[in-house]
Amino acid sequence: MYVIGLTGGIASGKSTILNILKTKMDIPIIDADKIARIIVEPGKKAWKELVSYFGTGILYDDQTVNRKKLGEIIFNNAGYRKRINEITHPIIIDEIKTLLRYYNNNGEKFVIVDVALLIEINMMPMVDTLWVVFVPLEVQIKRLMKRNDFTSEEALVRIESQMPLIEKVKYADVVIDNSGSIEETKHQIEKLCEKYFF
Repeated sequence: MYVIGLTGGIASGKSTILNILKTKMDIPIIDADKIARIIVEPGKKAWKELVSYFGTGILYDDQTVNRKKLGEIIFNNAGYRKRINEITHPIIIDEIKTLLRYYNNNGEKFVIVDVALLIEINMMPMVDTLWVVFVPLEVQIKRLMKRNDFTSEEALVRIESQMPLIEKVKYADVVIDNSGSIEETKHQIEKLCEKYFF
């Protein structure tokens, strides 16, 4: 089974790339963000550890995690961010490994693993090739401001909490430039599909 690692940064357009890939190919996609939401559901191990560390102030009335509130806390404090990563990342990686085994046992030829922090949390050995979605910093800032109604300062704080995209491309086997039109991006994906899947 051939494993494609897909990564990028906040507001780089990974979701757009995945949506295009889904229309082109019938390939299983392991989405780390979805896993991250599932593992913090009320009563689960990661949820218990988060509540124990951050307190019940991070919860809605229905006991689910208020991700916006938690995001505000961790993006402004490197120590808190480190702690939440220590709690969640090992569980996320275990879930990804379980899904990879499942797809391998099912005879899948290809799997895409979508992880924003793939490089940072040392998941490179788990993938056969690394695709990085790239946009220039100024595009990233503009898109994040528009998407989340952030000021430029708020957008920059979140972007700077991750490895710069210009650094990520150094690890890439494939760089997908997502700074142009949707048609230009689709053209790049079509070329990649021809190279890798046919």
